[in-house]
Amino acid sequence: MPGESFRFIHASDFHLEAPLGDLDAIPHHLREAMADAPRRAAKAVFEAALVDNIDFLVLSGDLLNPQAAGPHGMALLLDYFEKLNAKKKPVFWVAGTADDPQKWPEAAPLPPNVTLFPKNKAVAIPVERAGRTICVVVGRSSEGRSTLHVPSYRIDPTDEYTVAIGYGSSDADALKEGRFDYWALGGKHNRQQVDGGAEGAAVYCGSPHGRSLDEPGAHGYSIVDVDADQTTRVHDVDCDVFRYCQVEVDAAEIAAVGGIRNLLGERIVRLQHDHGGRHLLIGWDISVSSGESLHAIGDSEELLQWLRREYGSGTPAAWTASLVVRPPKHYPKSWNDEDTILGDFLRAAEKHRKSDARGLNLSPFTEEHSGIQSTTSSLLADVSPAAREDILDQATLLGVELLRGGKPNLVHES
Repeated sequence: MPGESFRFIHASDFHLEAPLGDLDAIPHHLREAMADAPRRAAKAVFEAALVDNIDFLVLSGDLLNPQAAGPHGMALLLDYFEKLNAKKKPVFWVAGTADDPQKWPEAAPLPPNVTLFPKNKAVAIPVERAGRTICVVVGRSSEGRSTLHVPSYRIDPTDEYTVAIGYGSSDADALKEGRFDYWALGGKHNRQQVDGGAEGAAVYCGSPHGRSLDEPGAHGYSIVDVDADQTTRVHDVDCDVFRYCQVEVDAAEIAAVGGIRNLLGERIVRLQHDHGGRHLLIGWDISVSSGESLHAIGDSEELLQWLRREYGSGTPAAWTASLVVRPPKHYPKSWNDEDTILGDFLRAAEKHRKSDARGLNLSPFTEEHSGIQSTTSSLLADVSPAAREDILDQATLLGVELLRGGKPNLVHES
């Protein structure tokens, strides 16, 4: 027998306690918008849930840390919960690690339409409309695990459409063991659909707003439509105000367009077109093929300031949050063969790079600086293999630029 069609919103990972990151400087004209961006994105989710054709709201974790977000963040949630309660719209909330139910103050009770699921067991709740059950929602708040424990979600078999809400990483093989129609997942800040994880769909809807260059691209929430035959359709809705973009550039591209500034300018115009008029926070990752191609980039500090001056003040703005110039792996053989300080330096750098020594000990360089804390000194004394190569590459680039009489092209990032 066919059921009833319905629609709900799936959102997660608001992190109302966390500001935008990867910013070493904030332009005056964007300061207020940057400060308010996470709240504006969260408000967009709730405003969408208040629309008449939305039956209920699903929240899959990490909305806020009450202590860190303070009254301002809690008031946003409670105000919208009350508005949804006035429209008799249920809210189903599975807590993650930031919004542990034990952190929620007893002095701020949740309205009756909000179900905050317990941590110790999964609970199944029927959702009714006009006296008829349209689906069953199953949820369990996180116990602090990094992975979702699917076996704990077992419920009695039902013919109703089932929505399971969970927090934590998982894969298709684990999720499909639950045999649910829709998995509303949280704990990942970028959108991801897990193919084969559920009868209808298994979705990490991501955060309504990105917070760093590690969270590039569109952010928002999901609207889920279920028809009378229990066919599921998921629609992604963007609500971010600022959008992080990580852009890689190499020496060949620079040469092809006649200069680094031409190339970066063209990329910015394209990004602004692709991202629909939003403010952009851009991280540039620039690679050079050899020491000789460094001149194509010039002074990276001047390049950073030029980008911010030319493109960071517009409406919308394209603000450069980070500019990284990757050191070349090879320098001209003629430089290496020189009977000069530069030649000696390059040969010494190459020797260190090929060394089989266990680590790179930088602690002797701190001996003349008594103000350096012991924690810092201990970190310098044992550099990890992963960081060792990068440090050597950066040190070689710095030495080459100084010995050749130019300004060093250092990494500039927040």
